[in-house]
Amino acid sequence: MLRLTNVILPLDHPEADLRAAVLDRLKIAGADLLGLTIFRRGYDARRRSQITLVYTLEVEVKDEAAVLAKALPNVTVAPDTSYKFVAQAPAQTASRPVVIGFGPCGIFAALILAQMGFRPIILERGKVVRERTKDTWGLWRKRELNPESNVQFGEGGAGTFSDGKLHSGIKDPKHYGRKVLTEFVKAFAPEEILYVSKPHIGTFRLVKMVEAMRETIASLGGEFRFEAKVTDIEIDNGQVRGVVLEGGERIATDHVVLAVGHSARDTFQMLYDRGVYVEAKPFSVGFRIEHPQSVIDRARFGKFAGHPLLGAADYKLVHHCGNGRTVYSFCMCPGGTVVAATSEAGRVVTNGMSQYSRNERNANSGFVVGINPEDFGGDKHPLAGIDFQRELESRAFEMGGGNYDAPGQLVGDFLAGRPSKAFGSVQPSYKPGVHLTDLAPSLPAYAIEAMREAIPAFDRQIRGYAMADAMLTGVETRTSSPVRIKRLDNFQSVNVKGLFPAGEGAGYAGGILSAGVDGIKVAEAVALSMTGAADARGGAQAGEQIY
Repeated sequence: MLRLTNVILPLDHPEADLRAAVLDRLKIAGADLLGLTIFRRGYDARRRSQITLVYTLEVEVKDEAAVLAKALPNVTVAPDTSYKFVAQAPAQTASRPVVIGFGPCGIFAALILAQMGFRPIILERGKVVRERTKDTWGLWRKRELNPESNVQFGEGGAGTFSDGKLHSGIKDPKHYGRKVLTEFVKAFAPEEILYVSKPHIGTFRLVKMVEAMRETIASLGGEFRFEAKVTDIEIDNGQVRGVVLEGGERIATDHVVLAVGHSARDTFQMLYDRGVYVEAKPFSVGFRIEHPQSVIDRARFGKFAGHPLLGAADYKLVHHCGNGRTVYSFCMCPGGTVVAATSEAGRVVTNGMSQYSRNERNANSGFVVGINPEDFGGDKHPLAGIDFQRELESRAFEMGGGNYDAPGQLVGDFLAGRPSKAFGSVQPSYKPGVHLTDLAPSLPAYAIEAMREAIPAFDRQIRGYAMADAMLTGVETRTSSPVRIKRLDNFQSVNVKGLFPAGEGAGYAGGILSAGVDGIKVAEAVALSMTGAADARGGAQAGEQIY
């Protein structure tokens, strides 16, 4: 199999042109081309008047050696992207691994362990995904919050209520991302996620996929316990010996995958109290910003706005400010909605969500400012970031009226430093509702200063970004975990053997794909540890810290 990269064709090219481009690139006759598969399809919209499709293709030819001998540009042997298991469980094992949390990281940690025969026990503090969805709607429609079943907690994790993006900038030399996408397709995700450059799924499809993957894990011997909150981890001489559930039940184990997500604040406190090494890490705070999706489409695609192959346009923006801060777009949701994402009573948190169709009226994105541990006292206490988040979220709750409405302001008023009095052409999508006010008191002054500088800068890249009627809704505080549970090259905690911090909550991922990849890596490390193979291999390599 050969791989061809950078095959460029017009946006509306005939299907036959793809085959013709391959024949031309390889300098072969049509009879010599035995098969053609699209491995990746993206687009180049740098020239809005002439948007092109960019392909990576895998092809089968009659005489591969002869083609390679020509040393053609952008033609190589296709790499093997199939997944290889690192171990198999022995016939008898002393204990079963425990996976805490069933978000994207926990799902893939549990799946890989189950596929290797280790029969993991999965503990999830929240409910199964369909019951959890009802509880989430309870906050959005009735202002009723369930602290254990919401956008942050429950089967599927926080990624279930998101745009469902499945792309990431992590380094992936072993093609773990391909394994993630392949398993998603087995769980009824659309096959296009295997080849489009920016795949996404959307909330409704994620619900069905999570259920299917749970069934697969259970069929392989995995055991699920929902509404099973872990309140303690037993540690004996630096070695995990078990976990304790709320209510007192103890589960003995020597191997615990900690995939709790970025909002498990009580778990972070428990780990700190038990002496597990935890450190503060940078994260970001800000607002959600909404524009008409049509404005973003025109700014990005010009006359091609609305083209079915392009879909709803997205963007990715960053600005380095004069006060030393960095402002950037985060978790952009084309054709989506802003959602209430708190997991604690008396606090307001925003996030973004899209369905697969991305056909809602507004585009929304996080509009956030990077902060460092010294900004919130993290240089003095590792959990100070949690206190800082809570302070901002409580303030937003009060500014919104104390009923889970979110505080909001029009961009024009925000730039002018005056409270908003009435909505403009952009109607906010946040439910339960938005209370217009002045957002400046909701964040530190340095953040507000940086954001006011960034909006005109972003408008130079996305025309219409600074439109006066665009809507800001506060606050966005859960961009990533405020802590890192540091681990060694064998993926175990730096001071507790058998504890495997994983995913976004531990500070080693950000988004569905990277969290799934980290879950695979951690599952491999657990398997090697349980079979004694880790010592012989020198340990697995730790995942890249992306924050």
